[in-house]
Parts: sequence; structure tokens; C-alpha cells
Amino acid sequence: MLKDITIGQYFPGNSAVHRLDPRFKIIITGVFIGMLFSADGFLGLAVGAVFLLISFLLSQIPLKLMIKSLKPIVPIILFTSVLNIFFLDGVPLLRLGFIKITDEGLRTSAFMIIRIIALIMGSSLLTYTTSPITLTDAIERLLSPLKKIKLPVHELAMMMTIALRFIPTLIEETDKIMSAQKARGADMETGSLVQRAKALTPILIPLFVSAFRRAEELATAMECRCYRGGDGRTRLRQLHSTGADFFALGLSIVFLDAVLLLNCLMG
Repeated sequence: MLKDITIGQYFPGNSAVHRLDPRFKIIITGVFIGMLFSADGFLGLAVGAVFLLISFLLSQIPLKLMIKSLKPIVPIILFTSVLNIFFLDGVPLLRLGFIKITDEGLRTSAFMIIRIIALIMGSSLLTYTTSPITLTDAIERLLSPLKKIKLPVHELAMMMTIALRFIPTLIEETDKIMSAQKARGADMETGSLVQRAKALTPILIPLFVSAFRRAEELATAMECRCYRGGDGRTRLRQLHSTGADFFALGLSIVFLDAVLLLNCLMG
């Protein structure tokens, strides 16, 4: 299961989505999230799904990689489905003792599942097609107006990107520690909830030690390279927007307007 977590991973490529300005990709991702959460019905979600499908095809990301990003959220999807199916009022479709399945519960459950899946896939598409370095630059440029109120924009962008980048590293480290503990006879899959929690102690302690060691090594490496923050810092690659970036942003806004229009027509 740990190997299925793909948050923060970058898939190199030269597709139309890869070549977009990362600042525009962040904004477009925000617009896409707005589509999903402003949709009041399945038609609105269908519009967002079409936009996601177009983006996915243009990105040339392998389908199995996108499916892999959904595996860790399966428990969340199942939990959400159970809550909606069994605990919402409506026209009863099936009764099993005190358990009642209603039409409204099924509709809401399907609606929430589609929304969660689209949200995860759309967010994953951003990190799959944007390297951590360009993502840092994009976040810093988008937050640059906050410098006027003395916010450390560069430091905030750097911390966000480092945290995102180290997620796959920590997951890999956790998997190695778990395999080592299992090889020593540790049992983490049987027993009561308390016993399973206690079995995590030999994993959490080495993981924290490893995380702090990596943080110290990273800090030392940055100091050796005379890193002093964003003041006077230059960049090897400058961000430049093109007509394709404005077209992609305009297309996302058109889809968002379509969702809002459907809400008005169906409401």
C-alpha cells in the first residue's frame, strides 16, 4: 500500500501539459477544484470529468500511474460511501433489519465518490507534470504580492516544495523499515488495535530519526552552497508565459462557467 502513494512524484515528459507555465497550471488546478465543488449535480461533475479527461490525454501520463494514485484513498472512498448510503434519509430501496438503503443515499454516495476521485486525479496531474524546482518558483511568483506585507514568501515556497518532495522519500524509508522489522519477526497485521499500535513503535522511532537526519543533511548541503534565502537569488530557468498558457486558462474558465450555468439551469 505504501508503494502506491504517489504524492509529490514527478513523471518527466514533453507533453502539452508538461510545457505549460507552472504558474498557470497551479491556477488551472484551482479552477478545476472550483468546478468540482461548485457542481450541484452529476451534469456539473460530468463537465469537470471531461476537462480532466482532456488534460489527462494531453499529459500523456500512463493510465496505470493515475490508477495507482487512487489506491491509497480506497478506504476513504469506502468510508464515505457507507456513511452516505446508510445514514441519509430518502425513499427506502432495501431494508435489512435496522439498516436502510435509500435512493438519496445511493445518489449522494456516487456523487461524492466521483468528486473525490476527480479531485485526487486532478491534483496528482499537477505534480506528475511539474518538477519540484519549477513548482517552487511558480508558488513563489504567485505569492510575491505578499512580500509587501513582509511575509517570507520564498521561505514558505521552499518549505512547501521540500515537504512535497520528501513525501515519496519518507514513504520509501517507511517501507524499508517495515520490511526490516518483519524480517526480525515483528507482527504488525494481527492482534488487537492496541497491539497493532504498539507494534508501530519500532517503525516510528527509526523513521523520525531518519527524517531528522535527512533534514540535517539537507540544511548542511544548503549552507555549503551558500544558500541565504531569496534575497538576490537568480534562477537558471526563468518562467515565461505563452499563448498556450492563456488558452489553457481560458478553456478552464469556460468549463467552470459551464458548471455554474448548469447549476442555474438545474436549480
